[in-house]
Amino acid sequence: MRRVVVTGLGAVTPLGVGVRRTWNRLVAGHSGIVSVADFEPQKRWREITSTVAGIVPKTTGASEVDGLWRADEWLSASDQRRMSTFSQYAMAAAEMALEDAAWMPEGKGDLQDTGVCLGSGIGNLEELYRTSIAFDNGGYKKVSPLFVPQILINLAAGHISMKYGFQGPNHAATTACTTGAHSIGDASRFIAYGDADVMVAGGSESCIHPLTFAGFGRSRSLSTAFNSDPSSSCRPFDRQRNGFVVSEGAAVVVLEELEHAKARGAHIHAELRGYGCSGDAHHMTAPREDGSGAFLAMKRALKHAGIKPHQVDYINAHATGTAIGDAAEALAIRSIMLGEEGYRKDSQVNVSSTKGSIGHLLGAAGAIEAVFSILAITENTLPPTLNLHDPDIEPKFNLVPLQAQEKTVDVAVSNSFGFGGTNATLVFSKYP
Repeated sequence: MRRVVVTGLGAVTPLGVGVRRTWNRLVAGHSGIVSVADFEPQKRWREITSTVAGIVPKTTGASEVDGLWRADEWLSASDQRRMSTFSQYAMAAAEMALEDAAWMPEGKGDLQDTGVCLGSGIGNLEELYRTSIAFDNGGYKKVSPLFVPQILINLAAGHISMKYGFQGPNHAATTACTTGAHSIGDASRFIAYGDADVMVAGGSESCIHPLTFAGFGRSRSLSTAFNSDPSSSCRPFDRQRNGFVVSEGAAVVVLEELEHAKARGAHIHAELRGYGCSGDAHHMTAPREDGSGAFLAMKRALKHAGIKPHQVDYINAHATGTAIGDAAEALAIRSIMLGEEGYRKDSQVNVSSTKGSIGHLLGAAGAIEAVFSILAITENTLPPTLNLHDPDIEPKFNLVPLQAQEKTVDVAVSNSFGFGGTNATLVFSKYP
């Protein structure tokens, strides 16, 4: 089986545009979660029970502030009209990742051996909403010819492929909040099995829309207790947690076959060693309370990686800040890390949830958390779990509360779970 390494990283997040800015603010303990209570039109937002979200910081004009989203910096006016916001974020993150990887092929063979695997959980809800109203009010001629291309989940991957001429696998996963992890894992298998030498992989999401908040709110999934204090609203593993925070953004990695990367002298951030998937077969939105589905995903990923639980230095948890979800994941981690072949008995399991800082990017969550896991390895730093003041989780865990910690990280695990009981785990390690 061919080995797969990471040679490029790109991100657009509530902490800003760019991987370095996002990471620096993450480890400094900053939050990208803000209030949406004053969003317009008020008649669509006023009944929403959760008024906090992770929003990509934006400006429409020139600004001396770094890290703000300016669509004009990444896309022509024509492209902006044709693309929904999640596709725009994906294009920018892909450009950053490809520049980081120094991979801009022009030869026919290289273009045919480079593919894209990038998905979204919900994608473009605004266009669905607006077009539905327009059609209801005005009929057939009020529907834009761009409507379908703007709502299709695979169009983010399609636009990246078209821009750069990549003719390898063109694939899009859409598995709710596991999308980003599945996209990266599936892409690694395209490389491992010889379908491509390079893959652009990740997830993107932009569904900050009152219908999103109404839907998740009616299912009682969202944080509502800290509307007046947005930065305190996402509380993974904390006793006061009461739901997740919807966020937007994108993250992309460039994956590459090891010998291909070495031959061109590419900088290797880390190696993708393992990928494991499972299904809870239990409930539409809730995990099994014993965490058995998450356990299977982690077990399979570690087996694929050839890594024992005691060799894992850090776990980036899916933990979104829901009462049932965080507890189930903690039980799964406890089962695999503290079992018979588990963790060093004199050590704590290092676990954190970066959602405390950026909220839940839904279809992009697994991708940005994979990036954070890779950076934990390259920077030898454990990113913090913000708002963790009163944990009610396994005491043998070091949950990295409030502040980042320096720690040698040779192996990092990233967990992602989604509605429908879909689970995925990625395992990264230092290279060499």
